[in-house]
Amino acid sequence: MILFGRNIETPGQLAALCADLRTKLPQGAVVLVDQEGGRVARLRPPHWRAHPSAGVIGTLHATDPAAGLRAAWLTGALIGLDCADFDVICAPVLDLQVPGAHAGVVGDRAFAADPQAVAALGAAFADGMLAAGRQPVMKHAPGHGRALVDSHESLPVVDGPIDDDVVPFRANVRLPWAMTAHILYRAIDPDRPGTVSPTVIDSVIRGRIGFDGVLVSDDLAMSALSGPPAARALAALAAGCDLAAYCAGDADHTNAVLQAVPPITEAARRRLAAGAALAAARAKTLDPDSLAPDSLAEERDRLLA
Repeated sequence: MILFGRNIETPGQLAALCADLRTKLPQGAVVLVDQEGGRVARLRPPHWRAHPSAGVIGTLHATDPAAGLRAAWLTGALIGLDCADFDVICAPVLDLQVPGAHAGVVGDRAFAADPQAVAALGAAFADGMLAAGRQPVMKHAPGHGRALVDSHESLPVVDGPIDDDVVPFRANVRLPWAMTAHILYRAIDPDRPGTVSPTVIDSVIRGRIGFDGVLVSDDLAMSALSGPPAARALAALAAGCDLAAYCAGDADHTNAVLQAVPPITEAARRRLAAGAALAAARAKTLDPDSLAPDSLAEERDRLLA
């Protein structure tokens, strides 16, 4: 289950909703939220903290790498603490800031243009989130930064190699979750966008990147894809996604997707269990006092001032 701003009002309401969902979901099911910081934030003031965008952290890292890495860790930890009602947080973004690309779809959601900087900052952000007991999702594999159009509105097409784009994902293959990109990588599969392409998933995400965690599709309701929602979900699962995310919130199409998709695979169950175990183990490695939110926020604000 993934929640959006339309589902979230106050901390008490959110806690009650998530508790109710867990009484109805199957054993081992997870509750997700998009909470990157910056403009992609479902939990917002006045009830929750505002968090900087990845681009702001990347700007700090460019002048003071140690401070940037610390700010990334602190932001991941603070977002993780804010999202205590959730199991999985759809962040960090490991896409590159590519000059000339569509700024609205990625832009300052990305840490930097340099693949090594993105890899390091994404790792620090994810480590902070894991320390707070939440599972991070690196996105959007194998790279969304070169998109010239917004995949919410139409299908981006990328020509040529994506050698730099995969570097941050390959450096973070230890993370428990990844999200696909709705992009047509013409040099890899000229016919199918990444989310529904067995070639992109098998040869690049699972192969070249080496990722063996939970692979969830980006929102299948986005206009980059075509066809009925149920057909999109079946195509994503057939291509190799473990989970197909349909996020429009309309009951009829959601029910059609639920009726169409097969039961979760044993491989996906194994990956889900491994992600939960990793977050639980990492959360136990730190003294809870070291994750006092106010002191962490004060430190981050000083770094970013």
